[in-house]
Amino acid sequence: MKVLLINGSPRKECTYTALKEVADALEAEGIGTEIITIGNRTIAGCSACKSCKKTGRCIIDNDPVHDIGSRLELYDGFIFGSPVYYAGPSGQLQAFMDRLFYAYGAMLRGKPAACVVSCRRGGASAAFDRLNKYFAINDMPIVTSQYWNQVHGGNKEEVVQDVEGMQTMRTLGRNMAWLLKCIDLGKKNGIVKPEREPTTLTNFIR
Repeated sequence: MKVLLINGSPRKECTYTALKEVADALEAEGIGTEIITIGNRTIAGCSACKSCKKTGRCIIDNDPVHDIGSRLELYDGFIFGSPVYYAGPSGQLQAFMDRLFYAYGAMLRGKPAACVVSCRRGGASAAFDRLNKYFAINDMPIVTSQYWNQVHGGNKEEVVQDVEGMQTMRTLGRNMAWLLKCIDLGKKNGIVKPEREPTTLTNFIR
């Protein structure tokens, strides 16, 4: 089993430190991990062309969205990390997730996911809430921890001093490992995912 951790920060500092703590906890439980930084790349937003609905891939292929989207079947769980900018996730991560979930959502569906956010002082809960909505709309079990998944600090040294935040990251890693093992055990005993009904859209203006 393997978990992909996406670093939405342009720097290898606070967000990466939090993700690495989660990854170390996963590895200690026998779960493989891979951390990929996408925050230092230029990532275009979704153009709403809907080409992906015909081809199964995003039409924009010169950034990490298709590269990672084409490999999603290799991973059993996902953790997305972001710094907090103006009480929200980084623009790079939001653009990445908008396109990834729209074009490749079927490959993510049913797999456990979580997010972690890093801020100097405030705005963490708003950014955390924004990211969780991607999972909730895509049939993905959301892995929780002992507190909202956030760390505080202006650099990686300060993040490490956030003792509760780092403990929250380790708990998240262990909870993710536990859920992945439960799902794997269920599969081996004939328990399958619920069959999804065809999506029904309801417009409120008629």
